[in-house]
Amino acid sequence: MDDWFERRTFGASDFDPEQLAERKAQLGLTVSVVLPAQNEAATIDGVVRVCSSLADNLVDELVVMDADSDDGTAELAVRAGARVHSESAVLAEVGPAQGKGDALWRSLAVTSGDVVVFVDSDIRNPDARFVWGLLGPLLSDPAIELVKAYYERPIEAAGVQHATGGGRVTELMARPLLNLFWPSLAGLIQPLSGEYAARRSLLAELPFFTGYGVEIGLLIDTLERRGVDVLAQVDVGERIHTNQPLPALSRMAFGILQVAALRLSKEQRLHLTAALPPTYRQFTLGERGATLEAREVAVFERPPMGTLSR
Repeated sequence: MDDWFERRTFGASDFDPEQLAERKAQLGLTVSVVLPAQNEAATIDGVVRVCSSLADNLVDELVVMDADSDDGTAELAVRAGARVHSESAVLAEVGPAQGKGDALWRSLAVTSGDVVVFVDSDIRNPDARFVWGLLGPLLSDPAIELVKAYYERPIEAAGVQHATGGGRVTELMARPLLNLFWPSLAGLIQPLSGEYAARRSLLAELPFFTGYGVEIGLLIDTLERRGVDVLAQVDVGERIHTNQPLPALSRMAFGILQVAALRLSKEQRLHLTAALPPTYRQFTLGERGATLEAREVAVFERPPMGTLSR
């Protein structure tokens, strides 16, 4: 793992965008950028415009997968230069979209790039290096198939911006799981980052989990099919976004844990005697005591896109 970390960890500054554009042309590759979005009117314009700035040489296709936003996100994205799809309208025959992972899976049906770059749309400090930094290893080394971004993650608490402290679900859930059960992946600094790029040939072979378990599922399945050496990571600087409250992060962690349990069961390292319970119970403490809230946090596995006949 230490050897992998040395060989497969890069910085965006290791690559020059113009040289990458020349390399992309030489290889004859095309690039699609996909932005999943739900009510991101405050940030979508900036993210789309930054990605669009690379349209002349590095980005061939820019798609927003919109989760039926009601705040004008879709209209703003179109105005800024993106093609927008309602996520539930893509492959509508499989039913309504079931969260972020499902949107990313469906995006493969409406994009065509040889390389697909996923970028979250809630970034408050978007930068073009979030795209070309991820493309660097893929265009430079044919053995690399999936690249994760990592970055400094400030966090806002009680109205104060702190330089570090983001990535709480990574530190409290994902990192312990990977160290314990998939130590080959423990060298990934931010395994749950929403910014990553991969070759379509790989993505077409992978199942996608719905919800927020998609990232850890893709990593585990890539490891199983290709081995750790097809993975790389790139430092893209700093990423600022709106931090979610702890109860939302807790539900996110529950979804990630479900994915890990399903994969451990598949690997016969965990014996599941029944389907995983999707109901997640949380409590709110107030003047009248504790209030129980039960929510469904169900995780579904979509089949590899390459297996679908369309």
